[in-house]
Amino acid sequence: MQRICVFTGSNPGNRPEYAQAAKALGKELAKRGLGLVYGGASVGLMGLLADSVLENGGEVFGVLPRGLFRREVAHAGLTQLYETESMHERKAKMADLADGFIALPGGYGTLDELFEIITWSQIGLHTKPVGILEVAGYFQPLLAFIQHASREGFIAPQHVDILLCEENPAALLDRLASYRQVSVSKWSELPPER
Repeated sequence: MQRICVFTGSNPGNRPEYAQAAKALGKELAKRGLGLVYGGASVGLMGLLADSVLENGGEVFGVLPRGLFRREVAHAGLTQLYETESMHERKAKMADLADGFIALPGGYGTLDELFEIITWSQIGLHTKPVGILEVAGYFQPLLAFIQHASREGFIAPQHVDILLCEENPAALLDRLASYRQVSVSKWSELPPER
């Protein structure tokens, strides 16, 4: 692995633990020589994460749609900032640049990015590892929902394991580095045709 894409909020959230986690993950990425790929903003957890990687000597690659420059402030100190025409292009570019994915706390945008990349894994568009850094119980309701969806027959049990979860940045990066996806078709359990 050379680069990790991190999905996270352009807001800082209400708990100091969120900022601490973003900074700790940034430091750990730089320590391991892993470049950061992220949404390109200088604000919120996104900005704190990028600043942490840069302050610790790492490389940071931002990807930002041109239309968001008015709403999200582009980070001026990145190794490289890519501009895209749309959010769809942004997500595709981030995926192309990265060898693995992590979600930190965030809102709709973070969840959209996380679930799209999980779906791409589920249907075989990539085999890159996907994880979440659990911070102060933030993702517990989401993890419970995923288990619920699996029990209700909407997510195959083997696909629940696509999403790795750890509370410590080093432990999560270790799991991403050793991840080997089990190849199971999403459609392997379809009922026989009539």
